[in-house]
Amino acid sequence: MRSTMEKTTTPVITIGLNVNNQAFDYSMEELKNLVMANNMENVETVTQKLDHPDSRAYFGKGKIEYLAQLVTTTGAQVIVANDELSPSQIRNIENETNATVIDRTGLILEIFANRAQTREAKLQVQMAKLKYQLPRLRTSASQRLDQQSAGGGLANRGAGETKLELNRRTIEHQIDHVRHELKEIDKAYETQSKRRKENKIPTVALIGYTNAGKSTIMNQLVTKFGENDEKQVFVKNMLFATLDTSVRDLHLPDHKQFLLSDTVGFVSNLPHQLVQAFKSTLAEAASANLLVQVVDYSDPDQQLMMETTETTLKEIGVPDLPMIKVFNKADLAGTNYPTREGDNLIISALDDQSIELLTSVISEKLFKNYVTKTFLFPFDKGDLVSTLNHKFNVQSTDYTEDGTKLTVELPEPDVARYSQYLDKD
Repeated sequence: MRSTMEKTTTPVITIGLNVNNQAFDYSMEELKNLVMANNMENVETVTQKLDHPDSRAYFGKGKIEYLAQLVTTTGAQVIVANDELSPSQIRNIENETNATVIDRTGLILEIFANRAQTREAKLQVQMAKLKYQLPRLRTSASQRLDQQSAGGGLANRGAGETKLELNRRTIEHQIDHVRHELKEIDKAYETQSKRRKENKIPTVALIGYTNAGKSTIMNQLVTKFGENDEKQVFVKNMLFATLDTSVRDLHLPDHKQFLLSDTVGFVSNLPHQLVQAFKSTLAEAASANLLVQVVDYSDPDQQLMMETTETTLKEIGVPDLPMIKVFNKADLAGTNYPTREGDNLIISALDDQSIELLTSVISEKLFKNYVTKTFLFPFDKGDLVSTLNHKFNVQSTDYTEDGTKLTVELPEPDVARYSQYLDKD
């Protein structure tokens, strides 16, 4: 017997139109994963190959009739389409199948709305939903309100159009309100970003397809190099398990320090409304010193996922930044790991040696302006010796007749600060 506390899933039929799309099978499989991520169960899939979508109902007439029969036989009351549909297409499919229709954009918006945790994420999703709803406003068919009446001006329009005008104005007002709140949050982010730049702490952003293992990698690094391991990020094997950008301060054993951010994952055909809404969240990637693109090496569609990531980065205006490509989940791919070829790494996020290799490459890229110098400090400059030991990687310490000799790895700009103590020998 099913427990009353157990969460039930909604049965749905997924539908898709193949318009000479080489990645069609991949996109349909991804749609099923999105359905599952929204606590739905895909009970049937219906596809059709056409030169272009039917402007009236997406599918052709015969396919729509078959879809209506499937709704009856399966009991599924929801149809999820693989494309963004027009309001009239949604309405016509619903009328002929007696089922609720959700298009791909609407589904992703639902997932984001259910997962948003922070105030910023909730506002961003709300903004995207409002922009999605605005062109889709329509009067209720059951009310049979007139769409238009004779005469000009709002006062002389039909009741249906008047209601549409009011609804449109309400949504536009809500959009303005949310935009204002997001601007206030953006100001706070700008202040934080400015403070980081002033502190000269380099930043690394984990980017990539959703569910590639970014959060797992972050948690492994936080456990090893974070101030404490209580700042773990949420990990679950599903699309869009996390939406919020998390930033952690990491300290390596050689006193090098950097900030690591875990950004929201990408997905193919990510709705334009969401790309625009999440620009501020993804700004962590745009302002990073180094990008780490995480790819699921065990997925046969990894190349498409990489193309999706790079397309999204361009769309949100991320510049051409230094990047490491990390092919994760090598343990599931049945290949040797960890290995490195140039800036490409093959790893398993759950393997200690893999994390050590990744850390080494990040350090190599971030701190290439570090140089090794030897300084000789008089004994009365013990404060400087203490500072260097605290801030930088002191490779050796010797006590001589003239003072304390330190061999230190430090950023080249910092050498000038202690130049008068450079050892001449």
